[in-house]
Amino acid sequence: MSAAGFARRLASLVRKETRQLLRDRANLMIGIGLPIVLILIFGYGLSLDVRNAPVVVVLDDTSPTAHDVLAGLALSPYLSPQVVPTLREARRRMADREVDALVHVPADFSRRLAAGEAQVQVLLQGADASRATIVRGYVAGALGQWARRQADRAGAADGASGTVEVVERIWFNAANTSTWYLVPGLIVLIMTLVGAFLTALVMAREWERGTLEALFVTPVRPTEILLAKIVPYFVVGLIGLALCLVAARVLFDVPLHGSLLVLLLASMLYLLVALGIGLVISSVTRNQFLASQVALIASFLPALMLSGFLFDLRNVPFLVRAVGAVLPATYFMELIKSLFLTGNHWPLIARNCAILAGYAIVLLGLARFVTRKRLD
Repeated sequence: MSAAGFARRLASLVRKETRQLLRDRANLMIGIGLPIVLILIFGYGLSLDVRNAPVVVVLDDTSPTAHDVLAGLALSPYLSPQVVPTLREARRRMADREVDALVHVPADFSRRLAAGEAQVQVLLQGADASRATIVRGYVAGALGQWARRQADRAGAADGASGTVEVVERIWFNAANTSTWYLVPGLIVLIMTLVGAFLTALVMAREWERGTLEALFVTPVRPTEILLAKIVPYFVVGLIGLALCLVAARVLFDVPLHGSLLVLLLASMLYLLVALGIGLVISSVTRNQFLASQVALIASFLPALMLSGFLFDLRNVPFLVRAVGAVLPATYFMELIKSLFLTGNHWPLIARNCAILAGYAIVLLGLARFVTRKRLD
């Protein structure tokens, strides 16, 4: 069969699929409208930052020095300190989850500070462990800054006392803003959902209606049918990706330190992977309802829970980490976060792009294998 014939049939099938896609407004909404809706909802609604965390302060020492501790906490933009008269009242508010932490300044604080052995007790509301960890860091940072100011006033900041000051700095996300690493991860989830879910539904619908069998009695080959299915939805996926990138830069101010071209090429590879997953699912299930359920369970949920979007895979049990290592979303998640926040780290780019290319070849080959030109 000639290459010219292959190209002519493929072009005809792509035109047919494109017209079918343009007529189906629901699919267009899923492909183009859904990425915008999801990135706005998740981008604005999902945040791991803690702002104005309520903290109760019990000042058993009424000296000006003790009140300086309260002023030091109030200077932090992340804390909202409130003075309560007794430890009992503070503990009640902790038990009712009205506050995230309790800072207790003991009655002998000033005297012990003069002796160089002052202590401040900090109790944390641990019902939400991650929030408690963040608030602990904020309280410790505020108290540390207050202690340095006290040392400066006492003339000990020149190092004469032999103390060591630790200067901390966070690289690649200086403000430690959770939006900066959540939004790139959202792009991975959106592309997974749009690519796998949309393709799985469209192909399964063709199987249900029998239109795919109608194509099988024509001279077209299964490869041409699959390519014709991929091209329009690949373009729709790229439009969705472009909208997400614009939203990330314009709405959420996420910096892009890496190459935009590399980001686009890597995204295209992952989009092919997602489309391949959808094609395999639809070819096996041949039912819209079943295909949608399998696509959700096999692609979106693992990408959400096990790709490193919410949890660092280095901190989970080996079995969960092994499952995450099998998912293509894990490698794209690592790659896109690195491109956005770190820059072009070429060994990581080469390795993850090679893995994604391998997944794309295997999945599209598998889709071709299970899509037989045969009437069951």
